[in-house]
Amino acid sequence: MFVWAKSYRQTDVFSPQEWALLPNEITVRIIRFTAQIRGFRSRRLTVVTTLLDPTLYPAEQIVALYARRWRLELCFRDLKTTLGMEQLRCKSPAMVEKELLAYLIAHNLIRCVIAEAVDRYPADLERVSFKGTIDALRQYSDAIAQSRNQKMRRQLWDDLLFNLVRDQVRYRPFRHEPRAVKVPHRNRYWKRRPLNYRTLN
Repeated sequence: MFVWAKSYRQTDVFSPQEWALLPNEITVRIIRFTAQIRGFRSRRLTVVTTLLDPTLYPAEQIVALYARRWRLELCFRDLKTTLGMEQLRCKSPAMVEKELLAYLIAHNLIRCVIAEAVDRYPADLERVSFKGTIDALRQYSDAIAQSRNQKMRRQLWDDLLFNLVRDQVRYRPFRHEPRAVKVPHRNRYWKRRPLNYRTLN
């Protein structure tokens, strides 16, 4: 356990009122571990937490939670790329806020469908494809809307949930997916400009 004291100098992150509310000192627990990923150099990492009880909060579980932070990056990718949120269409700030809320609602609804599928048919939650769920919902939505009775709709919904769990993402531990800036360029596959490039337009 370590005791961290508040600095005498106020940072720009807090206002004077917020800075005054902070305690003069705080007790923290520091966990150090080595992250070993195949194909990469080992990294020495440090996690600082206020979960002080090692019995209630074992170090192994805290390290595992730290490793799962990558799920947040995948959720951001689902929001931006899979749902088509990379470029917002609205112009005014108020409409942009509404557009963002609409995307968040759609994202949460799809996550609810995935959670229901995993609850109905036990499977690994993280291996159910977000993009596959969107495609399956689009395919099943017409059939469910055209079904004649409640029994048929319920049967189609159960079939949808079963297919979501059956078609899981392949297990790929420690995969490396670095960030990349997408720059569209119509000539990116050309080794050189064609001699008579005007005829291509």
